[in-house]
Amino acid sequence: MALCGWWLIHFLIFTSCSAHDFFTSIGHMTDLLFTEKDLVTSLKDYIRAEESKLEQIKKWADKLDVLSAAATQDPEGFLGHPVNAFKLMKRLNTEWGELESLVLTDVSDVFISNLTIQRQYFPNDDDQTGAAKALMRLQDTYQLDTNAISTGELPGSSSTSSAWSTLTVDDCYDLGKVVYSEADYYHTELWMAQALRQLDQGETSRAVDAVTVLDYLSYSVYQQGELERALEFTRRLLDLDPTHQRANGNLKYFEYQLAKQKKVEKVEEKEEESKVRQRRESKDDYLPERKKYEQLCRGQGIKLTPRRQSRLFCRYYDNNRHPRYVIGPVQQEDEWDSPHIVRYHNIVSEKDMEKVKELAKPRLRRATISNPVTGVLETAHYRISKSAWLGAYEHPVVDKINQLIEDVTGLNVKTAEDLQVANYGLGGQYEPHFDFGRKDEPDAFEELGTGNRIATWLLYVSAAMTDVQAGGATVFTDIGAAVKPKKGTAVFWYNLYPSGEGDYRTRHAACPVLLGNKWVSNKWIHERGQEFRRRCSLNETD
Repeated sequence: MALCGWWLIHFLIFTSCSAHDFFTSIGHMTDLLFTEKDLVTSLKDYIRAEESKLEQIKKWADKLDVLSAAATQDPEGFLGHPVNAFKLMKRLNTEWGELESLVLTDVSDVFISNLTIQRQYFPNDDDQTGAAKALMRLQDTYQLDTNAISTGELPGSSSTSSAWSTLTVDDCYDLGKVVYSEADYYHTELWMAQALRQLDQGETSRAVDAVTVLDYLSYSVYQQGELERALEFTRRLLDLDPTHQRANGNLKYFEYQLAKQKKVEKVEEKEEESKVRQRRESKDDYLPERKKYEQLCRGQGIKLTPRRQSRLFCRYYDNNRHPRYVIGPVQQEDEWDSPHIVRYHNIVSEKDMEKVKELAKPRLRRATISNPVTGVLETAHYRISKSAWLGAYEHPVVDKINQLIEDVTGLNVKTAEDLQVANYGLGGQYEPHFDFGRKDEPDAFEELGTGNRIATWLLYVSAAMTDVQAGGATVFTDIGAAVKPKKGTAVFWYNLYPSGEGDYRTRHAACPVLLGNKWVSNKWIHERGQEFRRRCSLNETD
């Protein structure tokens, strides 16, 4: 049996020069599936070897069982036969020694060697924590019920896929423990309650029991100020284990705190009524950006009024009779009127998109952001993806896409940044941000010497379940727009006004990927070289 399969060799090559962070890229996580498949094959080989060894031992035991049963009926008569006496000496002197050697033979060496080699490239604790947090992010953004996640019944998922995508009691408990360690008691409560629900429904676990889960539940709801529920969970725990030391102590403490709280509540009751009235009267117009972002990701709060809709059109576009598009114009669709956001349909072939992914995948690294204070590139919890940069000289397909962008937009791409290819991970997202450098970032893009980012070209190389409303959209939080990912299409907008001032309406975000594998390719076009391509104006208009 070979020590490692082809996938192990491939896996070792790309992991030898990359950090873990597996959860930040579905593309890299797919390699883990093949690694696991190779391990399962190795494990089955080991099982077959063990079964073969045990079968030999069983045959030996069965034969001796019959022989010894007959021999002990009349020991002296049995040994009176010289052949039987000889064979007894031989068995005890030689054959039992051979059996001992067979029993002691370790057939696990190959499997253990394979596992040991591959384990050093396995996801680590940070990956597991990152994956758990990603599930919480999806849960919050798309307002998913814990039971829906546990049963795998996510919006848009098929019944076939759901059958493989369920969470056990242990899984739910582990998710609760991860967020508990982060002092996230809200999600701790949700996932411990789900674990308890599955235990109550008859699911069994060798590692987790109701007492342990209730212990976490009582403390997490107490930390959220819900004393009555904390007391309820503690009493239920003590019904199961009356000697539980911590629960007995908590019971007395919770009862004391609850009595104390009720006295205070009588005094504050009138004040609270007044506050409730004020809250009801307050206007709901202002929403924090995070809330707006999540609403748009769910398809809510999109400001696409009938009047605005009437100004959006589809057309065949030849960019002022560009020679490449006079005979075969491209399909252009308005996604938004102001700022003008357009989508180009069927703009890149399937073959070229696959080549871009193939070139990028071995070079994917955790995506970074520029620290606004230090200017240093660093990873951030609000950008969950991996990216790679492709230069035009590296492959004809990259050069072809660059030329396409120049021909369609009419902008000079020679001063643009290299083509960035990004693959989003579990719950992959990029929270609201600007593509251009603001006035409070005077050093932004200074090292490039090509000015600010005048425009953005965003190509959806592969999309995250485009038939699902929630998942992977590009949303513009200031204007209330949402652009769904569609494979083979590209979205384009200007980041700067004709005056060169930044258009703050272009603040946008990549919503968490709910289902599927999302690859995008960005081309950030810079100011230098556009002097005769886009007319300048002192007016801040589109």
